Amino acid sequence: MIRAIVKNGAVVAAVALFAHGTAAAQDTRTKEELEREKEFQKRAGEAADSTKQYGWHHTLAAGANLSQVSYTDWVGGGQNSLAYTAWAKGEEVDLQPGYEWSNRYRLTFGQTKLGGDDIRKTEDELYFESLYLYRIGISINPYASLTLRTQFARGYLYEPTLQPVSKFWDPAYLTQSVGLAYQPAPEIITRFGVGLREIFASEFAALYTDDKTTPEVEKSLVQGGLESITTVTWPIWENVLFTSSLEFFAPFESMDRIIVRNNNALVMKVNDYLTTNLTFDLIQDPYVSPRTQFKQGISLGVGFTLF
Repeated sequence: MIRAIVKNGAVVAAVALFAHGTAAAQDTRTKEELEREKEFQKRAGEAADSTKQYGWHHTLAAGANLSQVSYTDWVGGGQNSLAYTAWAKGEEVDLQPGYEWSNRYRLTFGQTKLGGDDIRKTEDELYFESLYLYRIGISINPYASLTLRTQFARGYLYEPTLQPVSKFWDPAYLTQSVGLAYQPAPEIITRFGVGLREIFASEFAALYTDDKTTPEVEKSLVQGGLESITTVTWPIWENVLFTSSLEFFAPFESMDRIIVRNNNALVMKVNDYLTTNLTFDLIQDPYVSPRTQFKQGISLGVGFTLF
């Protein structure tokens, strides 16, 4: 029995030694293969960077949403309605080994007519952002940015009475900032820095820029403060895209009166031309209104990627 145990032990030891030697040989081969693969990938990446990635990249898309209802001798009741929204958005990005400079813009305008009422504006936005990202690392990099927001046409409050409240460049919001950007994933980027927020107005200065403690009406307002912006571009499925932007601005003179802006959109492509959009926007600006502003929309329309 002892001989059997010794014999079996020798066999087990021999098998173990053989397995260890085989594993070591496999490990050696694997390391060599990995080194060759890394070198190949490095050369391939450098070739791809030099021929494709670096330089200017341009995208432009445009579309329109339209809804219409008409009644004739309809016993159930209702009102004729017609609504449309036209939009265009684009991006110009310059990718280089040491930096990334992107310019994004968004133009939206929509109106609706309900029954015998006059036509009313429902969508109106002119937005531009320029972001310069200086790459010194993988996830955290310094940035400088400029954003501009205004509208195209005259806007009104319709209740309780008709009252004009805005027009082109009245108000206009210009923000310039510098700081650090953190990108934990390709779909998410967070920026934190110091900024200068400028508001310009003319006819409606009393609503947006006037300092109530002075006798004159100021037509511009300049505020320095801390800025934080987080953007998400998340492809949930092949034909579903979720985008979100959450912005905070805290003026130095009143850090407790934080300005918040949140824009969300869920875009679902039916095919190459038909899309469904669900949007939800939130604005909390205590300098304009003590109440939180909400806007929600659902639309089906056509869209084209021009380039």
